[in-house]
Amino acid sequence: QVQLVESGGGLVQGGGSLRLSCAASGRTFSSYHMGWFRQAPAKEREFVAAISWSGRSTAYADSVKGQFTISRDNAKNTVYLQMNSLKPEDTAVYSCAAGPRFRALSNIPGNYDYWGQGTQVTVSS
Repeated sequence: QVQLVESGGGLVQGGGSLRLSCAASGRTFSSYHMGWFRQAPAKEREFVAAISWSGRSTAYADSVKGQFTISRDNAKNTVYLQMNSLKPEDTAVYSCAAGPRFRALSNIPGNYDYWGQGTQVTVSS
């Protein structure tokens, strides 16, 4: 089992920045690829970014490329999502997820086995 706890969400003005953190406990953090997903009200869950177990590979949704940066610190069992130039359409609940490293890095929620509870990000216009 892996337990994931997100933090860092909140209310920010458009154009502002936030850094989300996801702290993992349980099994070896470096055994897992990590992903960030978001879900806005009345919308489907959407892939945001993913990072490989080693941190060497990353993937981003087209909608956040150049705006968000995913990173991880395996010594701290934590994955981060730096979000810059935030827009009202980035408003959502952001969740981190862990998927085993024997699977390819993925943007598909079904490829992740463990999920956090999520943290709300609200961007005002």
